[in-house]
Amino acid sequence: MPKLLLVIAMSLALISFKSKLTIPDSPRAAGVRTKIWSQLQNKLRKKGLRDDQPVYLRLFKQEHLLEVWVRSGKQYKLFDKYVICFYSGGLGTKTKENDGKSPEGFYTITPKQLQPVSQFHLAMNVGYPNAYDKQHGYTGGDIMIHGNCVSIGCYAMSDYNIDEIYTLVYEAFVHGQKSVQVAIFPFEMTNKNIEAYAKWTPIRFWRNMKSGYDMFERTHIPPVVSVANKNYAFR
Repeated sequence: MPKLLLVIAMSLALISFKSKLTIPDSPRAAGVRTKIWSQLQNKLRKKGLRDDQPVYLRLFKQEHLLEVWVRSGKQYKLFDKYVICFYSGGLGTKTKENDGKSPEGFYTITPKQLQPVSQFHLAMNVGYPNAYDKQHGYTGGDIMIHGNCVSIGCYAMSDYNIDEIYTLVYEAFVHGQKSVQVAIFPFEMTNKNIEAYAKWTPIRFWRNMKSGYDMFERTHIPPVVSVANKNYAFR
């Protein structure tokens, strides 16, 4: 097939895919993409990454960091780290509505969870409560990663940072990713940190989470996460 026809066919296929997959959008979010997507594409290329690959998010409370990983071949490669402006409630996961806590655990963002119109600039719902939370009777909802740098219970970024994170997630959906995994940890789950917090009440929960953390550290492939007997299970 001639190159021009191939490009046209690929473009039509992408348009067809987008029509089947409803991705919420707004003039604000579209304007952000127009402004920064080409810059992000250049940034991806400089790191040897493509702009049409799935992404994976990891958050670390204590370090105030959000990581964006992008698939490169069979594994994922770290694209960038973004400072978390604010989260509330300290270490330990959310268990009750209005407890002021920000959740920890393994969550999933689907296209419908994007919120391109938000009082906090741009936002995406992390999916709390997940299956683990529900089995434990945890309550609450509408937990976001969003802009505006202020929050109670959510993870607040600067508007500049959420622009990049949101756009990367949006474009991953456009190019075929059906859901984005989000792993939210209290801290980097090293043996040293686990030992330092060994006497804290949530340590059993954190040790369970560490199994998923360790699996990704070994393979650089996001684990498949499920819940069995009120614990996270990974493969």
